Amino acid sequence: MWHYDPAVTPYCGAPSSPGTLWFRWNLDPALIAGLVALACLYAIGAVRLNRGKRRLGRGEQTAFWAGWAVVAAALISPLCPLSVSLFAARIGQHMILELVAAPLVAAGNPVAVFAGAFGRTDARRPPARGMPLTATAVFAALLWFWHAPVAYAATFSSTGVYWAMHLSLFGASLWLWSTLLDRFSRHPVAVLLGSVISSVQMGFLGALITFAPRPLYAPHALTTGLWGFTQLQDQQLGGAIMWVPGCVVFLAVAMIALWRALERSDWADPVASRAP
Repeated sequence: MWHYDPAVTPYCGAPSSPGTLWFRWNLDPALIAGLVALACLYAIGAVRLNRGKRRLGRGEQTAFWAGWAVVAAALISPLCPLSVSLFAARIGQHMILELVAAPLVAAGNPVAVFAGAFGRTDARRPPARGMPLTATAVFAALLWFWHAPVAYAATFSSTGVYWAMHLSLFGASLWLWSTLLDRFSRHPVAVLLGSVISSVQMGFLGALITFAPRPLYAPHALTTGLWGFTQLQDQQLGGAIMWVPGCVVFLAVAMIALWRALERSDWADPVASRAP
């Protein structure tokens, strides 16, 4: 069973202090090499697609590169060591990856582009596998699992568990956003349901963390004082960071999907509604 070992230095290093934070960048060679490799593959795939039948839009490329930059900033910047000290910073890092980076990367059509990098340039945009509700369920399950106190604490004493958390959460959010964007115009009702469920479950989890009567996350028991927070205040702030942005982003998607669904319904069109 995973457990928290306070004697082990977390992946992002020892807890940071306000005076040294801006000198604490995560320059892990494996991480940087992985990011560079993905960037090179996308660039090669984009060039090959644009030379073939499937042309990649400038907007798609811009979205991917913006998402890639956000991922790099979230993992390399001083936010990484700050997330060792503050639960709120770790939740902020998660929200940046799941609510900002993931939809941008998904909008860049990475599956088709990476396929193009390996020579498959004649395929149309591959449909996102599964319906939004399936991706919603997987994303919700992983989000709740990794924010359970035991699983969360284990990420501080094992680099493997730390990356299992980040990769699974980002992968699930990328799948969710891919299904939402892929089916936005064709199946707005499915997008509406997936977005509403995501908004509710993130809000509920954030509220549970915010209103918990005691601190839940052992790794931050001795690290919040330098930043002017008690452990419970830090936890409450982290819960609010999950609660509000998670609700707002997915609720906005749900409202757009609802508008699309109403536009497609017969009763929304006065002419169609009068037709025999």
